[in-house]
Amino acid sequence: QVQLVESGGGLVQAGGSLRLSCAASGSTLSDYAIGWFRQAPGQERDFVAAISWSMGKTYYADSMKGRFTISRDTDKNTGYLQMNSLKPEDTAVYYCALKTVWGDSSDPKSYGYWGQGTQVTVSS
Repeated sequence: QVQLVESGGGLVQAGGSLRLSCAASGSTLSDYAIGWFRQAPGQERDFVAAISWSMGKTYYADSMKGRFTISRDTDKNTGYLQMNSLKPEDTAVYYCALKTVWGDSSDPKSYGYWGQGTQVTVSS
């Protein structure tokens, strides 16, 4: 059974940075991709970024390019989301997920496993 555990969320002032981690266990990840999504209260779950595990190819939502960086450490089976220049509108629960089907990396339906989420709050 695949398990994804996020960490690294918290409270930060606008302009600050956070690095989220997603520790994966229970599966060989080489055939998959790791994605990050976020969901603010009353909003849909939005795509942030994804990275293919074997090749490290990255995909970003247009609005995240330049401030957010996705990466992975294959030795540690861990994915990361570095978030810089944070804004109050980045406040959300951030989820990592394992992309298990062929399809659009930005579509939550392409992901078969999800972490529990980690809260990111950016104060103004």
